[in-house]
Amino acid sequence: MPSRPTRAVLGLLPPALLFALITWQVAVDGPLLRPDERLSRALVHPDRASELLADLGGIQVAVPVLVLVAGYAAWRGRAAGGARWWVPSLAALAVLLLVPLIVVPLKVWTDRPGTPAVPPATGYYPSGHTATAAVAYGAAALVLLPWLRTASARWLTLATSALLVLAVSFGLVRRGYHWPLDVVASWCLCAVLLGALRLLLERERQARERPRTAAGRPCQTGAPRPSTRTTRTSDPSASRPYRGARKPQDTP
Repeated sequence: MPSRPTRAVLGLLPPALLFALITWQVAVDGPLLRPDERLSRALVHPDRASELLADLGGIQVAVPVLVLVAGYAAWRGRAAGGARWWVPSLAALAVLLLVPLIVVPLKVWTDRPGTPAVPPATGYYPSGHTATAAVAYGAAALVLLPWLRTASARWLTLATSALLVLAVSFGLVRRGYHWPLDVVASWCLCAVLLGALRLLLERERQARERPRTAAGRPCQTGAPRPSTRTTRTSDPSASRPYRGARKPQDTP
């Protein structure tokens, strides 16, 4: 049976493969785009509410949220005296920096036009707002989880993160800023990024707990410690002090 890290890595394959499939279809103008365009026409209804929801994925909103949460997690880790307390926060911010490094070249390469609801332009695939929201809110939840005391608080944090990403995704499609496949592709991409971040944070947590467990056990050595107690022998004279040679005595 595969180990837990191996299963976690294998779990990243489905979103990675789906992302590759969607990207290939967009690049070659494949048949998968026809139902995507029909679905977009059915969903697009620009209004103020959808625009506000889409704005939650902007860098002006999502990035400060992650920065604040990462700073809080780093402060808590340092205050607790943990080793390498800065790693989770730095890793979360590094994953967010990967988003434009991946998304921008894909936008240039695929050169996908926008929906009829936006001015004529290209470079809409994949959705940068969706990717920013998913990584920022998802990474914030991951670095915050170890500092939450109850299971209900952890579930609420994860649910809030997922709800924010879904709200941004709905707003982008509803407003017509992106095709549905642009958003789905960003989901897949961010599932891989956040999955890798989760693996790194899990390994870091295990590394921090391992020395603590070893320190709580008594020290064991190969050689037995010498005893300080006096051992009695079967020879009675061994327990008496030496008083010199015994003098011969006359027998009656």
